[in-house]
Amino acid sequence: MSDTPLAELTARVLRHRDERDWAQFHTPKELAISLAVEASELLALMQWQTGEALTRAVTNKRDKIVDELADVLHSTLLLAADLKIDLAEALKQKLAKDALKYPVEKSKGRAVKYDEL
Repeated sequence: MSDTPLAELTARVLRHRDERDWAQFHTPKELAISLAVEASELLALMQWQTGEALTRAVTNKRDKIVDELADVLHSTLLLAADLKIDLAEALKQKLAKDALKYPVEKSKGRAVKYDEL
C-alpha cells in the first residue's frame, strides 16, 4: 500500500488536467458521468463471472482492473477538488455514520441493509 497522501495525488491530477487545459470540460456533471463510466468499465471486467471463473477473471485481468480503479479514483479526486470536498474528512464522517447504522453486534457477518438489522 502506498503512503502517498491524498492531497498529493489530488495535486497531481489537477496539474495533469491544467497542463492540458481540460478544466473547461470538467463540469461536476461531466466528472460524475466520467466516474460512473469508469466504474462501469471496472464492473464489465467481472460481469457474469462467479466462483472459480471470477477468481480467474480477477487474476487474468488484474492490470486492467488496476487501470480502471485508478480511473475511478482520478475522476473522484477531480470531482471532489472542484466541489471543494475534503475526501479524507468526508470518509471519516461517513465511516462514523456507518458505524452507527451498522453496529458490530447486529451486523457482523450479515449482508443486509441497516433498516433490516
